[in-house]
Amino acid sequence: MTLLALGINHRTATVAVREQVAFTPAQLDCALEELCSLPQISEAAVLSTCNRTELYCVTDAAGEQIVLNWLGRFHNLRVDDLARCAYHYLDNDAARHLMRVAVGLDSMVLGEPQILGQLKDAYQQARQARGLGGELERLFQHTFAIAKQVRTETGIGKNPVSVAYAAVSMASRIFDDFSRSRALLIGAGETIELVARHLHEAGVRKLTVANRTRARAENISVALGGEAITLTEIPEALAEADIVISSTASPLPIVGKGMMERALKKRRHRPVFMVDIAVPRDIEPEVGELADVFLYTVDDLQEVIEENRRHRQVAADQAESLIEHGVSHWQHERRIRNGGELIREYRRHGEALRDLSREQALERLARGEDPAAVVERLAHQLANRLMHQPTQAIRDASSKEEHALLEAVPRLLMPPKPAFETHLPATPRRHKDNTPA
Repeated sequence: MTLLALGINHRTATVAVREQVAFTPAQLDCALEELCSLPQISEAAVLSTCNRTELYCVTDAAGEQIVLNWLGRFHNLRVDDLARCAYHYLDNDAARHLMRVAVGLDSMVLGEPQILGQLKDAYQQARQARGLGGELERLFQHTFAIAKQVRTETGIGKNPVSVAYAAVSMASRIFDDFSRSRALLIGAGETIELVARHLHEAGVRKLTVANRTRARAENISVALGGEAITLTEIPEALAEADIVISSTASPLPIVGKGMMERALKKRRHRPVFMVDIAVPRDIEPEVGELADVFLYTVDDLQEVIEENRRHRQVAADQAESLIEHGVSHWQHERRIRNGGELIREYRRHGEALRDLSREQALERLARGEDPAAVVERLAHQLANRLMHQPTQAIRDASSKEEHALLEAVPRLLMPPKPAFETHLPATPRRHKDNTPA
């Protein structure tokens, strides 16, 4: 079986494509069930964030195309269009990619810590959906161990610059003094919580957090002296907001062009800075066409993020080295496991032949046949049965000139004699009168 990692990310696909391929939380259980039901797939896990959608599977040789076709069907997308922005990795490369994702080396923000939590969530979701078997279970556990080592032994996580920080940093270029600005944050997840903290530390005048449930919004806003509202109250809050940053898991936009037009009229067309971090997007792209709106998506934060990447490059190089060591260790353990399974299968085969010969010998003894003759026949029969398949394989390899297989035969089937046998005294020669020499 083959380990496969297939997906798209912020480097290979635009936000417009990523939001079409993203899985909402409500879709994940169904997606995992469908994916694991494919005959070629024995294990599967799905990672879906604002910057990437990736499928990790244990599959057969044709699995890549099967998984790509399934992804297209699930999201009602043309497979050819999807293939143009998709990437895939197999076996060691797939393991390496997963480890790079876990430590933030493949993230838009180099070393960002949120991705590890998202990956752990994906692992738990797959586990609950019974999508994990021994192969992916061991890979994820090994990956989490490597991520912990990288965080401990390198500076990749020091002074982290997240997408949340990048969004606030971009806002600071437009608003010189946050103390006169009012912010509306839509969502109540980890990213919005980070945005709220950054804005609070920057001294924003008023902070409002909107969420489907008011209680979750209050968990963020109360500690920072802000206000919590529900999503239905957003139209009124937009009229007061100078800064709007949104990150939810909603499958449909929350802020539309018409809603924003009405808010701008109440604001008397004072400009609004908006950042849509969500994928799928929370704010309709047409909102950016309005004259007094400065709308940015997660892809527009690249400039701020590149500055962070330069500062962390040394730590990133150290992390790459640790990951290579981690991949080598995982590969070594995997080979041992594969060899162990082959050994178990070979022993089961030998034991089955042994049991068959023994039962036949016992039946002959029960019929009263000569024990010496029975033992002689047992030994002859068992030897023939054990050697039949290898002998046939050697003949086939010889006829096909499969030299590598033939060179392995002596090592596999004809091990050197034990040392004690090589030191046994020679049988003494006898004289014609049969007396010892």
